[in-house]
Amino acid sequence: MPDRSGLPQEVDLVIVFRATSKNTHAKQQTKEEARKAERQYVRLIDTLTYAGLKAVGRRGESLGQLVVFVTCPRNHIEHLVRKERHSDFLSGLPVTPVTRESIVGPLSPADRIRLVHAYIASTPTDGGLGISPGSSEWDLVESITPLHDRNFNEMIREQFGDSVGLYFAFLGSYTKFLAFPAALGSFSYFFLTPYSPLYSILLCVWSVVFVEWWRVRERILSLRFGTRGSFRVEKRRVSYSPGQTWWGREIRILASLPVILLFAGILIAILTFIFVAEAFVTHLYQGPGKQLIGFSPTILFVALVPRVLGLYQALAARLTSWENHSHQSTYNASLTLKTFALSAIVAYMSLGLSAFIYVPFGEGVMRFVQHSLFSGPAVSPKNGGLTSRLIAVLNGTVVQASVATDGINAAKFVPGPKGGLWDMDVDRARQKLNPARLRDQMFAYTVTNQIINTFQEIGLPFIMRFVTNFRNGRNTPKPGSPGGEPKKRVVFEDEKEKGGMEERMYLDKVREEVALPEYSLFEDYSEMVIQFGYVVVWSTIWPLAGVMAFVNNIFELQSDTIKLTVHHRRPIPVRTDTIGPWLDALSFLAWLGALTNAALVYLFSPEFLRTSALPSTVNVLQAKEHLVGASGANSSGTWGVDGSSEETYNATKELLIKAVLVAFAASHGYLILRIVVRHVVERIWWKGSKEVQEREREERIMKERFLEGTGTSVLHSTKSVLEPENEVSPPVETGLGAENKMGFWDHDDGVDEIKRLVKES
Repeated sequence: MPDRSGLPQEVDLVIVFRATSKNTHAKQQTKEEARKAERQYVRLIDTLTYAGLKAVGRRGESLGQLVVFVTCPRNHIEHLVRKERHSDFLSGLPVTPVTRESIVGPLSPADRIRLVHAYIASTPTDGGLGISPGSSEWDLVESITPLHDRNFNEMIREQFGDSVGLYFAFLGSYTKFLAFPAALGSFSYFFLTPYSPLYSILLCVWSVVFVEWWRVRERILSLRFGTRGSFRVEKRRVSYSPGQTWWGREIRILASLPVILLFAGILIAILTFIFVAEAFVTHLYQGPGKQLIGFSPTILFVALVPRVLGLYQALAARLTSWENHSHQSTYNASLTLKTFALSAIVAYMSLGLSAFIYVPFGEGVMRFVQHSLFSGPAVSPKNGGLTSRLIAVLNGTVVQASVATDGINAAKFVPGPKGGLWDMDVDRARQKLNPARLRDQMFAYTVTNQIINTFQEIGLPFIMRFVTNFRNGRNTPKPGSPGGEPKKRVVFEDEKEKGGMEERMYLDKVREEVALPEYSLFEDYSEMVIQFGYVVVWSTIWPLAGVMAFVNNIFELQSDTIKLTVHHRRPIPVRTDTIGPWLDALSFLAWLGALTNAALVYLFSPEFLRTSALPSTVNVLQAKEHLVGASGANSSGTWGVDGSSEETYNATKELLIKAVLVAFAASHGYLILRIVVRHVVERIWWKGSKEVQEREREERIMKERFLEGTGTSVLHSTKSVLEPENEVSPPVETGLGAENKMGFWDHDDGVDEIKRLVKES
C-alpha cells in the first residue's frame, strides 16, 4: 500500500521501457515496432517474475513509454546478501561471512537498491539477468533507475551509495583544506608583494600535502565503508566481449591517442584565434558598434567550443566502448582521462597565453596584427585595385598612385582625414594593452564563472521545468515539494488510472522523476579538480582565488545535494574504494603548479628585479622591468618597455629560457617533496592510525573465529602439540649398543665442544 505521500515503500527500481520510437513513422512501421515491443515486454515481465521479483507496468509520460515497477521480496534479498557476503569474503574484502543460520540485519537503502540492480543488470555469467540499457537483447529498455526518497534521514552514503558518499567526503575534506590557501592568500594579497615566492612555495607544499593526505584518507574511508578491494568483485559490463588479450586492449587504448591530439590541436587553434581576437583585434576596432564587437570573442567561444567538445565527447565514448573494458570502473577511468584532458585545455589555455605571450610580447603582437590584417604591400591597380580600394574604404584611407622602382604605378595607403574602422597607429599599440589582464581573468574564472555555474546547476533547472510545465499546460509542483494538487485535465477512458486519484498522483511524480536527466559524478569531480588547478597553478597571479574557492565550496556542499535530490534522477549505488583517475589529475595539477609558479615568480616578481639572479645588463633589466609592469606587479600600472622591441627581444627570450630552466628545477624539487610528504603522511595517518589498527585487529579476530568454526584453527593444533600428555615417548633402548644407535635429535655436542676448547687452550 502506498504511504502518505502516495509512494509505495516496496518499490526498488523503475525500468523505463520504450515501446515505439519518439519519431513519427508510417503506420506499417509503427505496427511492426508495436509487435516487437509486445514480445520484448512480455519477455521482460516473465524474466523478472521467474527470477523471484515482482514486476508491474504502468503507462509512461508519453505514448509508447512504459514504466515497470520492480520490487524484491525479503527472502530473495537475504539470498542476495548471503551470496554477496560469501563472494566478498572469498575475494578478501573486510566483511564477515554470512552462513545459512545467520540473521541478515537491516540493509541501508543504497545497499538494497545496489543488490537488486546488480541482480537485474549483471550478465548471466555473474549471476544476473542481463537486463541492461546497453544490451542488444534489451534494446527497448531505456533506463533503470531508483526513485528518490526526499524525506530520508540517513547519511549521504547510506542513501546514494559509496561512490556518491566518497565524492561528498572528498568535497568536505577539500573544502576544509582550502582554509589554508584562503588565509595565506588573504595575507599575501594585503601584506606581501605580488607574485610572492613565499606564497608560491607554501602553496605548492599545501597541494602536495593535500593530495598525499587524501590518498591515505580514501583508503581509511574504504576500510570504514567495507569496500577496500571492491574491484575484485566488480561485475562485468553487459557489452563486454570476452576473448580479447590484454595487449590487444592496450593497443586500442593507444589508438585513441591520435584522436585526442587531433581534437586538442583543433581546440588550441580555436582558443588561440579567440584569444587574439579578444586581446588585440577588438581593441583596434574604432567603428560603429564598438561595444557590441567586444562580445564577438564570447560569441565565438559559445558557438564553437561546446560543439567541438560535444563532438569529441561522443567520439571518445565510442572509442572507449571499442576498447572493450571488462568492468565499468576501468571504462569510466579511460573515458574520464580522455574527456578531462580537453576540459583542462579549455580551462587553462587562455591564462597560459596571457602569461607567456601577452605579457612578454603584447606590444609586438599588437603591431603584428595591425600590419598583417589591416595593411599590406603596394599592389598594382590592375591586379589589386579593387582590394586596395575596399581596404581604403573600410579604413578611411586614401589610395594615392606612386611610381615604383620598376616604373610601374603602385598603390600607397595614406591615412584619410576621417580616420578608419581600425586603429592603425602603431605608436598607440602600447595604450591598447591592459597590465591588469591576468588579474581580471583570474577574477572571471574564480568568481564570475563559479556564480554562473551555481545558477546553472540550481536556478536554471527550476526555470526550465516551470517553462516546460507551463507549455504543457500543467501546474505540477516541483519534485520533492510537499502538497500541491495536479491540474485537472481531460483523459480518455483507456488513460484512466485504475488505482484512483492517489495512484494518479504517485504516477505523475514517478513520470516526472524518470524524465529528469541522469546524475553524473564526472561533472562534480571535474568542477572541483579544475578549481583546484586554478588555486594551485594560477593563484599566484591573484592570491584571493583561494578565498573565492573556499567560499564557493561552502555553498557547493548544499547546492550539490539539491542538484542530486531535486534536479536529477537518483543514481544507482556503486561500490568503490577510490576516486579513481581524479586522484591522478590532482597529482598532475600539483606537479604543474610547481612548474608554473616557479616560472611566474621568476618572471614577474618585483623581488627578483635587481638581484644577483639576473645579469646586470641594461637590456635584461629593461626586459625584466617590462615583465613586472606588464603583469601588473607594480603599483604604477604602466606597460613598460616593449619586450618584443629590438633592444629587449633577445633579453626577454633569455629570461623566458631561464624561466623554463627554473621550472625544470622546480619539477625535481616537487618530486623530492612528494616522496618526503608521502612517507610522513603514511607514517602519521595510516600506520599510526588507531582506526586502521582496530580494523586490522577486528579482521584478524573474525578470520580466526571463522577458522575455529571450520576446525582448522592453528591455535588449537599448536596447543595440542605442546601439551605433554598428548606426546607418546618412543621406547628407550638400553645396553651396550644404545650409544651407537642414538638418534640425530637425541644428543647435543655443543657443550662438550666448548669444554674441549677450554681444555685444549
